[in-house]
Amino acid sequence: MQWEADFLLFLQNHVRNDFLDVIMNGLSTMMNGGVFVIILIAILLVYKKTRRIGVVALIALLACFVINNLILKNVIARTRPYDAIEGLVLIAKKPNDYSFPSGHTAISFVVAGAITWCLPKSKKWMGVLLLVLSGLIAFSRLYVGAHYPTDVIFGILSGIIISIIVYLIVWKKINKNEQIEQEKGGITDEKVV
Repeated sequence: MQWEADFLLFLQNHVRNDFLDVIMNGLSTMMNGGVFVIILIAILLVYKKTRRIGVVALIALLACFVINNLILKNVIARTRPYDAIEGLVLIAKKPNDYSFPSGHTAISFVVAGAITWCLPKSKKWMGVLLLVLSGLIAFSRLYVGAHYPTDVIFGILSGIIISIIVYLIVWKKINKNEQIEQEKGGITDEKVV
């Protein structure tokens, strides 16, 4: 679509600068191989207090990876914009897979979403920060020339939708199992003070 090419060339020709290049490359790079979210999930899994959130985030991450990176990218097989748009220059490490959807975007939003939905109301601000960071990561993929806008838009939507579905299924199941375990051990919510 022409509007996507125009948008990416506008970013390249009118928004890119040395300062933003460093920031956007850093944001983009922190999601290479899902490193940032894998570390975040590992931290959540280590502590008993956050383990259930870590489990939901891990399942959401795996579901998102399978759907977006293993299935959709290979079925749709969209060429990267820097290979298709004349004059567009990639300023990041060259990806070795297809363009649609943006895996960096989907994975950052699925993990941020899963964590946000699981957090108690008093801690939702942490989830909002993760969602804002995910938005910056999504923008960075456009800024560096690695994705078309529709790749990123779909990545955001799929990440959020997958996180909601996993949350609704897994969070309820985890909490139900924990309640059953507490009841077997003679502990009920009424007895815990």
